[in-house]
Amino acid sequence: MRRRLLRLFVIFIIAVAFATAGVSQTPDIASLRARAEAGDANAQYEVGAKYYKGDVFPQDYSQAARWFRKAAEQGHPTSQFNLGYLYEHGEGVAQDYVQAVHWYWKAADQGFAPAQSNLAGRYEHGQGVAQDYVQAHLWFNLAGANGVADGVKSRDLIAKLNKHRRSPGFAGVAVEV
Repeated sequence: MRRRLLRLFVIFIIAVAFATAGVSQTPDIASLRARAEAGDANAQYEVGAKYYKGDVFPQDYSQAARWFRKAAEQGHPTSQFNLGYLYEHGEGVAQDYVQAVHWYWKAADQGFAPAQSNLAGRYEHGQGVAQDYVQAHLWFNLAGANGVADGVKSRDLIAKLNKHRRSPGFAGVAVEV
């Protein structure tokens, strides 16, 4: 009889532990959502990231874009970068390089290194902006100075391409570097 009571008690404790574990996250998510709805840019970014990753909320790129936009419009640089990325890749929004450049520019102008690198890439390839190796060089240089590992390497490649492009007799052929 004692064994049976002990067993029931252990089962009860385990059941309470599992039930409490699930409930403890709900208020945090509800609080996060409430802060996001109230206009907290950091909370809006977090909600967008959770939709993008499918973490807590079902993965939904259009919802991620919606929340990133709310935070981006308030000047949140990571959200500006993420919204630019969604536009560049057409995830949750129609692919639009002009919009990608717009949002990358806003984040890059605040010193957000990944946005500086992606903006440089748009200038390098002429996506959403006129192809401009000088601008690509400038933004890759800033990205490298701000910690993007390939920023300096990309800057140097752009410098070589630009040098060959300006050389007399350059016919627009790819230069092997």
